[in-house]
Amino acid sequence: MSFDNHPRLLSRALHRIRSTPPRVIASPPTQPRRAAVALIIRVVPPPNLPLPSKPTAPPSLSQFFELDWVRHPSARPEILFVRRQKPESADINENTREAHVAFPGGRSEQGDEGSLYTAMRQTWEEIGLDLAESDYTCVGQLDDREITTSLGKRLLMILSPFVFLQLTATETPTEPTPETTLHWVPLNALYPERTGSNIISQPLWSTVTVDTASRLTPKHSRVLRPLMRLLVGSMQFPALVLANTVQATAESLDNKVLRRSLKAEAGAFNPALHPASASLYRPVNNAEPQALKLWGLSLGMTLDLLSYMSPTPGMPLTPWDSDKLMGVEDVIEDDQDEKGNKKDVRGRINAPPSLTSVFPRFSYPDVNFWIWVFGKRYRQVIRNWEATLRVSGANDTRVNWTGAALTTFYAAVRKALVVVLVLRAIGVLCGATFAVWWMLRQ
Repeated sequence: MSFDNHPRLLSRALHRIRSTPPRVIASPPTQPRRAAVALIIRVVPPPNLPLPSKPTAPPSLSQFFELDWVRHPSARPEILFVRRQKPESADINENTREAHVAFPGGRSEQGDEGSLYTAMRQTWEEIGLDLAESDYTCVGQLDDREITTSLGKRLLMILSPFVFLQLTATETPTEPTPETTLHWVPLNALYPERTGSNIISQPLWSTVTVDTASRLTPKHSRVLRPLMRLLVGSMQFPALVLANTVQATAESLDNKVLRRSLKAEAGAFNPALHPASASLYRPVNNAEPQALKLWGLSLGMTLDLLSYMSPTPGMPLTPWDSDKLMGVEDVIEDDQDEKGNKKDVRGRINAPPSLTSVFPRFSYPDVNFWIWVFGKRYRQVIRNWEATLRVSGANDTRVNWTGAALTTFYAAVRKALVVVLVLRAIGVLCGATFAVWWMLRQ
């Protein structure tokens, strides 16, 4: 199934999200802070397609996917990402050289009526998109996620992701903050699709390198940080390459409204004629294209969404995950083909891939080895979680499996780093002792 010829998988996913209760994580008394983001999806009709006038009443979810311009074979579902620029004064080794690609949203504030209100308010404040208008509908909520400090040691806040669908074919005006650019990415660039009987086209994957020392040492340490970087190396996070895009700068609101009005006078405004990110903005002169990489928490939420589109259980969405690093074996189950013959099926039961696919590998092989040594509890969490899937066929919302996997994985990482540093120190001490002994013998 391909998104290029029919958005049926998107319809399947959104209906499943609407009917599936999310796992809501209550904020502990010691850390009440929360945040919310909006995953905004639209369907772009093909160019030059005559579009109907805006209906007096917004369609339901089922009615939306029955509309002719949505059912068109060339209709293209897209999802919105925002790219937040880093301050030029930021320490380049503090995290990574990559810009922050995420979903619009932010922290809850006093007076917010709930997480959904927070997602809508923050989206309006950041990019000027009013999700309370009838052009949009909230499809549902994905599972809450825990945001922790470096290496998962302390909880910072609970994050609630909400999925919104644009119900109209006309592009709505936006007004992003100066440091933010908008990027509409086709969903078929993110999802593996079958292009032949035995050929599956995979999305483009890369890595994002993060300096481990920046997460273990004080920010302004000029001696300890380079030493720690030498001892423990770096972390490589899996990253999904979104697109090669050019940074854009915002025009004034008056100019944008004027250009939109001129286009509206010429006929229905078709977003397919302007599919590029920040389509209402003038590109920066002499700007070099930059590859956008989606990783970390934003990648996890994206994979949560994509997992609802999988037509078959266990369809792989990522080229690697931490299970291979931690030694979690593929499950072999008995199944029957169309003729009733038994066959072995290898793969994960129906595991949302974001549970483990966002975890990093380390550049030093011995660090990965010790993570595996201390990863027994992590492997048990994964086995218990999959056991609930076999019994009920759906995730048990009473158990925070994502949080348990995060906690046990980074607990193994912390133990591994301690062992590695101790062994490195013993090695240096032994080497220094041998050098002194050898020099005294001369």
